[in-house]
Parts: sequence; C-alpha cells; structure tokens
Amino acid sequence: APGLFETPLLSRLPESAREELGNSVPCPRRLGNPDEFGALVGTVLSNPMLNGSVIRLDGALRMPP
Repeated sequence: APGLFETPLLSRLPESAREELGNSVPCPRRLGNPDEFGALVGTVLSNPMLNGSVIRLDGALRMPP
C-alpha cells in the first residue's frame, strides 16, 4: 500500500505543496522515490514465499480511507 511518492502527477504541484506533502510523512520526512517503490516490487516478485500480504511502503503515514 504505497504512501506519497514522487510521480508525474505530483510533479505538477508547486514546490511548496510538494514540500508540505513530504513533511506530512513521519519518517523520513519526504516523498518516496520511484526507485524505492521499484525495490519493493523486485523483492515481492523474487520471493515465492510472500503471498496475500499488504506491505505498507508509506514512511509511517496513515491516511484515512
């Protein structure tokens, strides 16, 4: 379950808005990088024992449904 990541959509926001979003992430206080998301995808695909799990990749940010 991804949190806030640098994406083409977010890149359209003003820098101040992106900084504010990044600062809302508890740890680390920044937006996620696409490479970090890709690293998790690689791990999931390479591990046949992993299945049926929700993995939070969100810097401890908890967004309401």
